[in-house]
Amino acid sequence: MSTKAYYKHDEIGPGKPGFAKTRSIIEAAFYGNNVIKVNTLKEAYNLAKNSPGTVVTDMPVYKGEEFGLEKDAKVLLFNDGSITGRYAAARRIAGEPNVDCDALDKLVMDAVYDTRWKKMYHAEVFIGLDPEFMVKAHLLIPEGEENIMYSWMLNFQYMSDEYVKMYKNSRPIGNEPDIYIFSDPQWKGTDRTDICEGKCLSYFNTGTNCAAILGMRYFGEHKKGTLTIGWAIANRNGYASCHGGQKEYTLPDGKKYVASVFGLSGSGKSTITHAKHGGKYGVTVLHDDAFIINTETCSSIAMEPTYFDKTADYPIGCEDNKYLLTAQNCSATLDDEGKLVLVTEDIRNGNGRAIKSKLWSPNRVDKINSPVNAIFWIMKDPTIPPVVKLKGASLASVMGATLATKRSTAERLAPGVDPNALVVEPYANPFRTYPLVNDYEKFKKLVADKNVDCYIINTGDFMGKKVQKEDTLGIIEAIVEGKAEFKQWGPFSDIEILEWEGFVPDLNDPEYVKQLKARMNDRVEFVRSRDEVKGGYDKLPADALEAIQKVVNELN
Repeated sequence: MSTKAYYKHDEIGPGKPGFAKTRSIIEAAFYGNNVIKVNTLKEAYNLAKNSPGTVVTDMPVYKGEEFGLEKDAKVLLFNDGSITGRYAAARRIAGEPNVDCDALDKLVMDAVYDTRWKKMYHAEVFIGLDPEFMVKAHLLIPEGEENIMYSWMLNFQYMSDEYVKMYKNSRPIGNEPDIYIFSDPQWKGTDRTDICEGKCLSYFNTGTNCAAILGMRYFGEHKKGTLTIGWAIANRNGYASCHGGQKEYTLPDGKKYVASVFGLSGSGKSTITHAKHGGKYGVTVLHDDAFIINTETCSSIAMEPTYFDKTADYPIGCEDNKYLLTAQNCSATLDDEGKLVLVTEDIRNGNGRAIKSKLWSPNRVDKINSPVNAIFWIMKDPTIPPVVKLKGASLASVMGATLATKRSTAERLAPGVDPNALVVEPYANPFRTYPLVNDYEKFKKLVADKNVDCYIINTGDFMGKKVQKEDTLGIIEAIVEGKAEFKQWGPFSDIEILEWEGFVPDLNDPEYVKQLKARMNDRVEFVRSRDEVKGGYDKLPADALEAIQKVVNELN
């Protein structure tokens, strides 16, 4: 699958694919005489290295020549100021109720005009790493923001000879045009606070594969903003878009088991995805953050080659740091040899980040052909045991749609938002730009038609007792090996439990039952509220509410 970049004359015009208003405003900016094309990672590295404020460490990029860098390339550090997380409040999505596209289009027009006084860089990457699904994305960003551009080219797939050839040989799909993203982190804002936050804006018109990211310096906005559009393309073309990790186990008898885990940043999805399980199995990793599942074949494709990970868990002497490419929002210091090294453990701020190379995971693949066997919704809900199994496609999918967790330090919250409150984030994907029902039906299909098993795993606290990493991995190993003995959980006809030592819920405890009922009622109310929120944009089918209401009724 490939997207469209070139048009015959009779394909150009109003109402034709690729020529909507917002896209026309954004794409034209890429052809200005103030734009310089950056064609290689080497060019991007040198621009970032020499950009004012860049910290060039003495930490070498491991085997950088294998992915387009010089042998002597170093890990680059750049700090964004006080903003060190994503800001959901700045997102505006065309097609959602109360999003004034006409006003936003004019705002983007002016933002584009203002960059005429700046040198602008144009970079290209691929999203999706298999000929079955590859789309091309373009980024336009001003001089002074070279580190964002370099990290963006590293995070996605740069135009290597191998992938360019792969892309040329892939099948063009429908009328999907290339992705165009216009970014100006230096944008001064607007007084039109009626249409956006005023100081920053992420405006997505995913129906025409374009976006404007204004006043936002954090690299994560550019990574997730680009993925947002890639996931939307996948959704339109028969894939389930996944914010999570996937791995394939090869058991001693040769049997394959493919597990997909879904969770927000900090939920444990990367830890689960990269766990080696003491060498008991062969483990192949697809990715720990972004992939898609073909809802017909159930094979899966990674969207990115590298990893954008927190640095808090990787102190300076950690072996994993050998694979760092760039770092953001960390400190630096001189070691006892006088070498400039990173300070990685969130002393400067929360959510220090780094891009790690593909080499970090030795058994990495771009595609898993074996069909997915299981979905694990990762929740940090203190009333959910360490693991339960969901029967019935509607319940399995609606529990994903009401995935309850806690916010992470990767998010910059609006004033007054409690960072410790339990929140619902459907399918652990805050980057959806299409109606929620699309995801609901795709995951329901995987369970109903493709016989994919579905579980909830709690990686947080269970009624005040922390679920340890060893508990979670032990549970998953028991499931993968077919040794997990699930039984009906209390009164629930569609929920089974694996009773894990130290975490067996007491359904005779009225306080526990009260809290469990409250959390399940929260899910009922969330589903009901979709009928009204955003004018019903995310309304779910009747069977979704019926499935979760049945759980509450049985608890009563």
